[in-house]
This record gives sequence, C-alpha cells and structure tokens, in this order.
Amino acid sequence: MELRHMRYFLTVAEEGNLTKAAERLMIAQPPLSRQIKDLEEELGTPLFERKNHGVSLTEAGIRFRQYASHIVALSDRLMEDIRDMSEGLNGILYLATVEAKAPQIISKWISSFGSKHPNVEFNLWNGNTDDVVHRVKNGLCEIAVITAPYDEESLIGLEIYKEPWVAMIPDSHPLSKKKSKTIELKDLKDCNLLIPSRQSRLREIEDWFAPLNIEPKVTCRLAHMQNAIELTKQGVGVAIFPASVSDYINDITIKKIVHPSVDATYVLIRSKEHKLSRLAEEFWNDITS
Repeated sequence: MELRHMRYFLTVAEEGNLTKAAERLMIAQPPLSRQIKDLEEELGTPLFERKNHGVSLTEAGIRFRQYASHIVALSDRLMEDIRDMSEGLNGILYLATVEAKAPQIISKWISSFGSKHPNVEFNLWNGNTDDVVHRVKNGLCEIAVITAPYDEESLIGLEIYKEPWVAMIPDSHPLSKKKSKTIELKDLKDCNLLIPSRQSRLREIEDWFAPLNIEPKVTCRLAHMQNAIELTKQGVGVAIFPASVSDYINDITIKKIVHPSVDATYVLIRSKEHKLSRLAEEFWNDITS
C-alpha cells in the first residue's frame, strides 16, 4: 500500500463519484478504478458500495478514511517540516488586533516567532472588534486578538487575558478629586460617557447600569482609544475603556469601575470557515502551545 493509493481513495470518498475523482486527480477513470480495486483486494474487504450514480463508503471504508486522512496529513506535515528545516518559514502573516492591551500581547508573540523565523513578514492591522472580526471572517487576516463577546459559531476563540474596565476622568472633573482609586458605577450616572464604538458594547454597558435603574448618558462612541484620550483631556466626558489605557497616558485620572466590577476579556480568534495557511498554523501552534 502506497500513499498515492490513500490519496486516490480519499479523493473518491470526497467526490462520491469515480469520474469526478479522476478529473480532479487528472488521471483516466479506468486506472483509478483499478487502483481502488487493488486497494480493496489488499485489505480483503470492499471500501465502497457501487451505485448507478456514484459510490458511498462501506463501514470498512469509513474506518479506513479515518486512518488514511491522518496518515496523509502526517505525511504532508512531515514534508513541510523537512522543507522548513532547509528553507525556513517564509511569506506574509496577516494579523489584526484591537487596542488597549492587545497590541502588547501580539507584539510579544510576533517578536518571539519572528526571531525563530526571520524570513517571515508580518502585516498587522488595527481596529475595533467589529472591524477585526469582519476581516477574519472574510479572510483578510488569519489570526486576531479581540475583546469578548464573539461569535462562537463562526470563530474559534481562546481567552488569553482579562483586565478591569476603568473610567478615564478629566482632571477638571469633580470626580477626579476623590482620593479613591475606584469609582462606583452609580457615580457616573450624570456624566457624559465616551465608550467604544462596537455595536454590542453599548448594550453591555447599559446592562451594567440596569440593576441600578440608571440609563447611561452616552455622548460619543469611539473606534480608537486615542480619540477617547484626547476628548477626555478636553473635558468632553468620562471615557470607559480597559485598564491598560493607563499605559498610554499620565495626565488623566484613571479609576477602576466597581459595584459592579467588570472585566474586559481578550480573545485570540481564527475563522472556522477558512483553513489557516501553513504559516498561520505554525504561528497559532507556537502561541497556544
């Protein structure tokens, strides 16, 4: 039994038709039929049920497909790994990230992976979660870091980091004068709020206030953190953003939101629909192992 026999078998199983499988393999149908027959004789059992308009797997065929798929995949991976040993990984890796803590996280991954694979080029796109998810779903980037929640039906996601939501308060605002490093949500009821522009974020923040019977006064929805920083400095309102925003500023009062305490969860995502490139698969395995 040779690898090509397994590849022929798997193609016929996928197509469910010998003629279509032969066209896909770019060989004539009679030789393909002969190869499948030889394989069945070697195994001592039929792998396909022949029908008028195609073929279907027997119980033995289903079991053989499980093993053949694994063996062929291992063979392909082996060939790639051996080539990588002599050539090294190369190409462009398309990534995307939201703001706040995510750039720090993904930058460490890029640094580590890039040092091991110096021929890899990185294309890193930045935006809000809705924009990043759109790019992943449409195949414009392969791996990304977003903030929860996310669509679990279309995306594979791994939670990688959590941090508190905080209030960014203008130094001229009375709330900035309080010595406490925290602020209760109810204290923001009369504030003009600046929040991330993601569609689900408004609903989430409204849910924070709902048990207090308070309707938040949202003045501005922002796609980029820098806009929130500048608007806060100008006294436009109090911005609600993840705590790592404090890494980028030193002239705005930052207070952790409590009662309730709420966290921003960062998630590493990839599409369920689009198969990762070999380069992206290596990157994913490297950062999740």
